[in-house]
Amino acid sequence: MVEATLGLGSNLGDRAAMLRSAVAALSAADAVAVTAISPVYETPPWGPVPQGPYLNACVAVETSLPARALLDLCLAIERRHGRERAVRWGPRTLDIDILDYGGQHLDEPGLALPHPRLVERAFVLVPLADIAPGLVVEGRTVAAWRAAIDASGVAARPDISLTGPA
Repeated sequence: MVEATLGLGSNLGDRAAMLRSAVAALSAADAVAVTAISPVYETPPWGPVPQGPYLNACVAVETSLPARALLDLCLAIERRHGRERAVRWGPRTLDIDILDYGGQHLDEPGLALPHPRLVERAFVLVPLADIAPGLVVEGRTVAAWRAAIDASGVAARPDISLTGPA
């Protein structure tokens, strides 16, 4: 079994329901066990495309799937939730990114591990620090990366839980 961390995001439709449904789909998948779920945060959009705010969270999983198969599962879950890849960094019903896969370093078409922009994004580091503060990425722990980034736009949403009905 490999420990992996995933980043979840949504800014279209019922954002909380999208994230809950994604966690449920990951939990129901063969060869995947969700072991931790971060709190939910509301965050401003990232990138050049004007769009509404996101809900973001991270989950930790244990899986026997190879990294590429885990990516395929995440992409299939996104598609089932209406994800369209029309514009890079554009609005989305659901985004699931593999952030780390057992500490492995991969650079393949469509799959780079750890996620190449993980340490630049407060919307990833804040929830990831909640579930994996000791995870080492690029020579530093997630907690250290989190402490060094401006997270002023990241707001906790304690009114939203990702456990329960999807």
